[in-house]
Amino acid sequence: MSDIINAAVTALTEKLGGDAFDGSAKFVIEDEGVVVIDGDGVRAGDDETDVTMTADTETFQAILEGELNPTAAFMGGRLSVDGDMGMAMKLGAVLA
Repeated sequence: MSDIINAAVTALTEKLGGDAFDGSAKFVIEDEGVVVIDGDGVRAGDDETDVTMTADTETFQAILEGELNPTAAFMGGRLSVDGDMGMAMKLGAVLA
């Protein structure tokens, strides 16, 4: 597993603050791997989820660090969303 994926799992776990995420989502980080977020927590993996969000490493790191709003990334074409848009917005609120 890449260092980027390990760091993403840690950062997303901290952002959730121990709360379970009501639903399921995954981040596909291009050329690095996939991170799944669901009621069981955050982990590397490629399970079926309600929504899939795809971005390059730079975009994903900017979102995690709070430098880039997930909605702005989507509107600017830097983040693609496939699946339940409501679930994507719910996760976006957690990340903001």
